[in-house]
This record gives sequence, structure tokens and C-alpha cells, in this order.
Amino acid sequence: MTTNSQVERKDFNDVMVPCYNPMEVIPVKGEGARVWDQTGKDYIDFAGGIAVSCLGHCHPIMVNALQEQSQKLWHLSNVMTNEPAIRLAKKLTEVSFAEKVFFANSGAEANEAALKLARRWAVDVHSEEKSEIIAFKQGFHGRTFFTVTVGGQAAYSDGFGPKPGDITHLEYNNLAELEARMSDKTCAVMMEPLQGEGGIISPTSEFVKGVKALCEKYNALLIFDEVQTGNGRTGDFYAYQGLGVTPDILSTAKSLGGGFPIGAMLTTTELAQHLKVGTHGSTYGGNPLACAIAEAVVEEVSKPDVLNGVKEREQWFRSALEALNAKYHMFSEIRGKGLLLGAALNEEWQGRARDILVAAGEQGLMVLVAGVNVVRFTPSLVITKEEVELGFERLDKALASLTK
Repeated sequence: MTTNSQVERKDFNDVMVPCYNPMEVIPVKGEGARVWDQTGKDYIDFAGGIAVSCLGHCHPIMVNALQEQSQKLWHLSNVMTNEPAIRLAKKLTEVSFAEKVFFANSGAEANEAALKLARRWAVDVHSEEKSEIIAFKQGFHGRTFFTVTVGGQAAYSDGFGPKPGDITHLEYNNLAELEARMSDKTCAVMMEPLQGEGGIISPTSEFVKGVKALCEKYNALLIFDEVQTGNGRTGDFYAYQGLGVTPDILSTAKSLGGGFPIGAMLTTTELAQHLKVGTHGSTYGGNPLACAIAEAVVEEVSKPDVLNGVKEREQWFRSALEALNAKYHMFSEIRGKGLLLGAALNEEWQGRARDILVAAGEQGLMVLVAGVNVVRFTPSLVITKEEVELGFERLDKALASLTK
């Protein structure tokens, strides 16, 4: 068996499909919001595996759930059911509007299920003509061909041949444009309740409520993609709960398993009945190992002290970013909510988000980007004050290195 020390970054180029361009560092161990690479260098993790590691690395609650379930049952097909899947589904209905749950492996698959359900509902209840799906520019909904086409970034969906049809992209936060476009042929409106990949763009209250009203007017379904915003990320268990609007269908993944791959589509009993036996499925969806871990994560994250702690930590990050900005004058604004935050670069620093990511990595700090002009922060929801302060000391050094 090969050990970690025998693996090098150049091996990636030899054996992996080149659709990624990973950094030179190869992490081998994590604990809390700290990560260590092959050389023993430590990093503070403000990235969380792109909003995934909501309880940090190797949280005891997750480790215990994994160890306990790993000695019981790893996998069953959906020819049968299993206890962890049903327990997790019950918990998700308790913390949300949902009455029914479909399990998948990822956010893209959860969104695929959401879109298929919307189209199936339209065919069953209305007609095949009611098929238009409206989504928003700069939105991101996954990498399957259907979801990447619904996502509002053509660069991700171009170059693969004919795309799924009847998908319209409009400007986020532009209610007038949506009102002018919607009709009785609109099947569903799909949106993130806070755009992540598209630049950490928050919706206005008027926009969100207006979208819901238009869906009701034209008898269209409202789908919230909460893959990135869900599971405590914004300080509410789901972001819709802080917006005063309830969707018809919700997708969730990323933080749901805290690092173990799992996704879910949540909806009502009335809508769920349109996915009859055989209309949709997943071999690994509802996997008992994944569900046991996610159950532990949901139980922990849904605690009021954890959710209130997210709001407290948001202020730690905002204060620290404002202090750095007073020193280096790089950011035009700090966007987002909870621990889904973005520092938007000002005119002088346009296009240099990745430069900051690389410089931060050199100083022992992991951050993300959201496009070329926004530095993104999606750390553990339970990151400690000490870890935050040390991380910002390293970011300070990174920004200083770029301003020399």
C-alpha cells in the first residue's frame, strides 16, 4: 500500500482527468478548523471544502456516528429501506417546511431531482406545454447537463452539444424583468436564496417575496437551491427561514453531511406523489453510512446555540475584514450572511481574487474565490475565536505581501 509521502502533486497530472487545477499543497490531516499538509505545515481553514465542513474536520460527533454505523451496515439498495435514512428524513421534516424527502449523493443530483419533479408535476397536473424553467444569471446549480444548463453561467454549459430546452435566464434581483417574462407556460422558478458561486449576492426582500407572489399568480413552483446556504450556513437552518418565503421544493447538500457526500430534495406530500415508483431513483441515495453521519450533523447544527453562534461568528469575520480593509483598501464591500461571506474587490484590485487565495495559502490560510473579483469565506460553523484570529493574522500577512 502506498503511503502519503509517496504521493506528489505531479502525480495528479499523470493519473487524473485535467478538469481541476489543484494547488501544490496536499493536505493529509485535519482537526477543527486546522489542516496539516505532507510537510507538517499547518493551515487555518476558512474554506471548509467549499461550505461543506460545517463542523470542521474530524468532529467527534461525526467520527462517532461513522464508527458506530460502519460496524452495522454500509449499503443497501432502495429495494429496501434502512433506519438511518428514515431517521434523517424525519429530522429534515422537523427542521423545515418539508413533508417528504428524496436522498441523493450531491447537490447537483438533489437539483436534478427537484427539476425533474417540477416538470413531472407540470405534465401530470397541467400539460406538456407548461415546461419553462426560469433561473438567474450567475446562478449555479450543479454540473449535470440539466443543472449546469439551468445554472446561469454559460461558460460551464457551452461546448457539450445541444442543451436541454425551455430554460430562461434572467437578472437576479430584477423583479420587473421576471414579471415581464412569466406566463402560464412557466413550470418553475429556480433560485439560490443567496447566490454563492455568482459572487455572494444577497436578494432583496422585495425580490424574494415578489418571486413567490409571481409563482402563485402563474401556478409555477418555487425551487430554492440551498445546497450552499442550507444546514446553518446563514444562521438559520435553511436560508428561506430568514427571508419570510417558503419554497415548494428545496435542495440541500454540502454541509448536510459535514464532509461525507450526501444530498437531499425536500418537498410537500402533494408534490412528492408525482414521483411515483420507477420515475426517479439513485443507487447510493439514502446510503445508511451517509445518512447516519448526516443525522448527527443535522442534530448538532440545528441546536439554537450553534445557529446563534453562526451569527456571532459573522460579526467576528466582518469586523476583521473591515479592519484589514482600513489598512489595505482592497474591498468595495463585504457581502453575504452568516458564514457565507464575500469580500468584493474594489476597482484597483479587480481580477485579483485568486492572487489573494494563493498568497493566503502561502501564509497558511485556506480561502476561496467567487468569480475573479470576490474572496469567499465559508468556514466551519463552530470555528473558535482563536482560529479566526490566527487566520486573519495570516490573511494580513498575505495582503501585505501583495501590496509591496
